[in-house]
Amino acid sequence: MNLLQNLLSESFVPHGHCYLWKPELVWLNVVADSVIFLAYFSIPLQLLYIVKKRGDLPFNWIFCLFGSFILACGTGHLLDVWTLWHPTYWLSSSVKAITAIVSIGTTFTLITLIPKILLLPSTNELKQAKETAETALANFQQTQNHLIQFEKMSSLGQLVAGVAHEINNPVNFIYGNINHIKSYAQELIDVVNLYQSHYPEPVAAIDDRLEEIDLDFITSDLPKVLSSMQIGADRIRQIVLSLRNFSRLDQAEMKVVDIHEGIDNTLLILQNRLKGNGEHPDIQVIKQYGKLPAIECYSGQLNQVFMNILGNALDALEERIQSAALSIQNAESQAQSSISNSQIPSPTIQIHTETLNSEKILIVIKDNGDGIPESVRSRLFDPFFTTKPIGKGTGLGLSISYQIVVDKHHGSITCLSEPGKGTEFHIQLPIRSKPLTTTTSQVLVQQCQTATNCAHTVH
Repeated sequence: MNLLQNLLSESFVPHGHCYLWKPELVWLNVVADSVIFLAYFSIPLQLLYIVKKRGDLPFNWIFCLFGSFILACGTGHLLDVWTLWHPTYWLSSSVKAITAIVSIGTTFTLITLIPKILLLPSTNELKQAKETAETALANFQQTQNHLIQFEKMSSLGQLVAGVAHEINNPVNFIYGNINHIKSYAQELIDVVNLYQSHYPEPVAAIDDRLEEIDLDFITSDLPKVLSSMQIGADRIRQIVLSLRNFSRLDQAEMKVVDIHEGIDNTLLILQNRLKGNGEHPDIQVIKQYGKLPAIECYSGQLNQVFMNILGNALDALEERIQSAALSIQNAESQAQSSISNSQIPSPTIQIHTETLNSEKILIVIKDNGDGIPESVRSRLFDPFFTTKPIGKGTGLGLSISYQIVVDKHHGSITCLSEPGKGTEFHIQLPIRSKPLTTTTSQVLVQQCQTATNCAHTVH
């Protein structure tokens, strides 16, 4: 109680006597100290709000220390206003002493924290770290997707190769025996003809049987049936061969192959989409093959590139046919004759190949679809980017094609397109590629591990 009485005692002369109680001077000090007091009290509240909202800030407790120091300073200015009329100078001096103690503690604390604060990354360093992390994450996702796709293609290749092998044996058996059947059938027909020439008047039972089975029709139609069977068996053999070539399990080894064979095999697999149906006419494929040398490459992966690009071309042509058909229906419903089937261009895919020089070849795949706008074309090779509806496209086909052509074969792939003028893909491949020292799966695993380590390091 004695301490409290001393602090609140007014045994001194009020502070206003120093200003001779001039109103303008007194109020100038009152207004100035009051504004400083309000500002000093608002700053700690703001610091407390920041600390509460951003608990992840380093050394966030230093903000509380700064707030205490500023709060003590504000209290001192408030007492300066009070002591103009009430000379409680012990209380005012005590507050200043507390302010001094807090300021000294804040000063020494800040001195000890300066080395740690200087170690904090700058804005540019944080920006660079963010870009590095985003790049590492993108590389990780891209490599992971490539690894998943590689495993899928590898499993699919093994499955298709096994099925092709199992089908190939019975098909070869059928195909190899058709010639013998044709020979035997012809010999039997010759024997029947010989009998008819020597015995032109058979007994009644034989004559009735001949009329019942229509021997003349069988004699003329049997060779045709056997020829059709031979054509069908040969067709199956070609499909099986194409499947085997398309799903070659040689991704880890480079081989010298004929690029035209890979394109033809891919077209053979897509034959069902090239044929016309009730929804669209036949899609014409124009081959402009140049004289290409056999190139050293990963043939199975290049077949995958051809499949992706040709599949996208077929999708573009089908979309153009559907939009044209819809326009015709709308025109007919509105009794207009401005659009007709004859005005719709025939869906066409052109494949051009040539040798650029002693080191490179060029493959151009062009369609006369609706084309691609620049906003879409600039993102064609981005992973997961697709304009197709959900369930029809994954956005990985062209991204993987880019990796196969550029990263694996040290070639290039570009897209040229304008709306309404179709789309062209230019693929340049070296005739002799640099082989990798490790298998594809090992490379992909190493890339995944590198990207993961990089991401963890940045984090």
